[in-house]
Amino acid sequence: MRVPAPDPRAVREASLDELSRLGLPLPPPQFPLVWEPGDEIELRPTAEIEARIAVLHLILARCFGMPPQAAMSWLLESHLVETVTPPEWQFVMGGKGDHRSFVLHHDALFSLAWVLGLTKELDPTVPVDERLVERMPNLVAGETFPQWRARILAAPQHPGDAAALLDLHYCLDWAYLESERAGRALPGLVDANAIGQRRWALEWAVVLRGPYHDEPPGWEEVDLST
Repeated sequence: MRVPAPDPRAVREASLDELSRLGLPLPPPQFPLVWEPGDEIELRPTAEIEARIAVLHLILARCFGMPPQAAMSWLLESHLVETVTPPEWQFVMGGKGDHRSFVLHHDALFSLAWVLGLTKELDPTVPVDERLVERMPNLVAGETFPQWRARILAAPQHPGDAAALLDLHYCLDWAYLESERAGRALPGLVDANAIGQRRWALEWAVVLRGPYHDEPPGWEEVDLST
């Protein structure tokens, strides 16, 4: 569902108010907006987000001991092989890559779960909901991707709400990194790595349409440099 984007300046003001409430530093005045007035927004198709969640969940299972052959069998049975990125494929099949970086995807998974209504809130001060695993595919029991989709009955967020949370995490990402560089205390139990992962997922899931936006990036193409 493509809808008009909310007023980016009003959304930014709300994001900065939240940073102030959390006692975090504010980005400089020239800090760019995520979208422009007149842009449109939508979420990626639900099935695409569900597939990304399933793949991330499988990768986390590999991080914690799932054998590569079992992982490959599940991907094949669930028809998800083509949704795995090349770096993910190397890790799933051969354990190659930065193990820690894949573990950090736990927070990206949490963020995508919020987008589909599988968790109630995405509080920047609170770690991943311990019950999140209950809403993921039961790999041990052999639950397939279609079976999982039928069980969870996803209820995606309104695109405007997701875009507002994206703007907040865009600002939070800067504020958390700045706080860690300055040695300032953070407002909760979540660090800059986790905030960055949550932003990554939102940048991927929220599609911005307008004259200054490119086509939606692939998972590995999401730009978190600004």
